[in-house]
This record gives sequence, structure tokens and C-alpha cells, in this order.
Amino acid sequence: MVVVIRPGLWTTVQDAGRHGFQRFGVSVGGALDRFSMAVANALVGNPLHAPVLEITLTGPVLHFQRSAVLAVCGGDVTLTIHAREGCIGPDPRWLFRAPVGWRPLLVGADTVLELGVLQSGSRAYLAVAGGWDVPQVLGSASTLARAGLGGYQGRALQAGDRLAWGTPAPVLARWLAGLPVQAVMTAPWHVSPAFWQDVLALHQPEVVVRALPGPQAPWFTPESEQLFWQCAFQVQSASDRMGCRLRGPRLALRAGQEMLSEPVCAGTVQVPPDGQPIVLQADGQTTGGYPKLAQVVRADGPRLAQLRPGQWVRFVPVTWPEAQAAWRSLRQSVHTLAWACQARWAEGWPENPTPL
Repeated sequence: MVVVIRPGLWTTVQDAGRHGFQRFGVSVGGALDRFSMAVANALVGNPLHAPVLEITLTGPVLHFQRSAVLAVCGGDVTLTIHAREGCIGPDPRWLFRAPVGWRPLLVGADTVLELGVLQSGSRAYLAVAGGWDVPQVLGSASTLARAGLGGYQGRALQAGDRLAWGTPAPVLARWLAGLPVQAVMTAPWHVSPAFWQDVLALHQPEVVVRALPGPQAPWFTPESEQLFWQCAFQVQSASDRMGCRLRGPRLALRAGQEMLSEPVCAGTVQVPPDGQPIVLQADGQTTGGYPKLAQVVRADGPRLAQLRPGQWVRFVPVTWPEAQAAWRSLRQSVHTLAWACQARWAEGWPENPTPL
């Protein structure tokens, strides 16, 4: 069992989302950065789409009452393990403090885990071996807060909440059985930074995102189309899980263009009357009446999810075959990583760290 001491800015339970209900007006939802979610799950022996905690900008403080295997992936964040709840304060004592993303971590019973402010990226994902145990709603554990649906009571975590997790894989359970109380052990293997930094582009001053031309792209003036593909746009603070709001050159329609509402999905670039594009995110509406100028490719969804307010993004056009090839390559890389993690756990706990 985990007790939430402090919830962080916005921490929710998420998985791969609830599919097949958009025709009823229910958003897919799920983790915005599904790459980081999948890698975190792979590191602790879970199915790739098992429920995780999605942490936004500032992390929570969690009291683990029993031993667990954890992994944190996504934005850069420092993790502190306290010996007990009473240690937290202006002059805290800790058992362990370090940036420990992208590797498994074993923590003993009755320890307190504190995730600080993300130093890069917008979101981090905390997976626990066995997966977070919350009720499934419409086939998914994801939180859709604006509908009060799924996750933990349909909302973000609050102080005092209590979360449980499922049974870890047998090979991990063996390690947990021999873990001393309050011990902290980082796994001697980790995911190579070259693997995830290329996908997320966390440290790039200007992030490049690939996109396909949208169905209403011809409705825009030639000058506006050119500006969209050539200029950088700045992420606004009003961005959230529904949409990434951008500011840049005003994008104008040709005269007399109107449309009825049409289906939309995550990655759709809509342009409202103010001419400033909005890229829909996982919790976005299921239909929209604004012209769709472009569609971000699925492989670059994680990059979009990790953009911070004030950061700059530039869109580059690709073809359908290029978009499909990028997604196949990313998916294959994640599955290969999952197989490598299973093999490493089966080998045991080697003394010399080696990257996957």
C-alpha cells in the first residue's frame, strides 16, 4: 500500500487509454507520453500498458508501506528516498538521493519516496512492479478528470489517498522477498540515454515535430501554410492534457470558409479564429469545428507531451509512408527493450552496471 503525503502539481493514474468509445463522446485519454509509460513498465516487468502514475512538472511524496520495485521515466527528476515519513522537513535526512530515471529501483518497506521538480520535460511516469491497482472503467484505468472517470476516484491524487498495486512478476518477487527493511537498491543496468533522448528531445532548445497535412490545409492562404511549416511556435502556459496551445504567426483562412464539426484525435492541429494553433492531446474532445491544418505523427506524440510552457516547437511535413515507418520503428524498439529487461531480471543482479 502507498499513502499519498503530498500529491504534486497534477498526478493521475494513466494507462494506454479507453478505445472504442469516441463515437459516444468519450475521449481516449491515457498517458500523454506513452513511450515513457511503456519503458517504465518494461523496466519493472509489467505489461507495457499497465497503469502508471503520470506526474506533471512537480512530483508527489509517497509513503511505501511495503517493499516495491519502481521505475521513473520521462522528464528529468531527482528522486529522494527518506527513511520514514517524519524525516521530511526543511533539513531532511535521506537514505538515498539522486536522479534515477530510466532504471529499476528496489525500495524497502516503510520508506518515503519524494519526486522533486522536473528539470526538463513536462511529465514523468512512475511504474511499480505489478501495476497500480485501480478499477477499470470502460476497459481502462486512465483518469479522465473533467468527466470524473477512471483512475483513482476519477480525479488527480490528493493527500491521504491510499493506492495498492498488483502482484509483480515472479522473478522480481524473489528479489523483493530478500530485500531488507528500508533498503534502497538501484539496478545495475539502465536504458541508454541515446535511446530515449532521441525520442523525447528533452534538451533541445527548439523541438522538431513531424506532421502530415490536414484535410483543411487547402483552406488556408498560401502564406499561412508556408508560415506554419517554416516558423517556430511557442508553447503557452494554458496548455493542458486537452490541448497544447501555441503562439506564433497568425494563420489565416481564405475568405468564406466554414465547416461543420468533424471527428478529431490526439495530434490534430486545429486553428481557431484567432489564428493560433492548438494541438489536441489525449483528453481532447472527440469532435471539433475548427479547420484542421495538420496531424502530428504518432511517433512524435511523446515529444509533444514533454513540451514545457515557453518552449519552442517547429513542424516539418512528412508523407504517410514516412509516418508509418517511424511508428513501426519506435514500437519495435520498445518491444525489443522489454525483452532485454526480462532477460536482465532473469540473469539476476550482476555487480557491474551495463546499459541496455
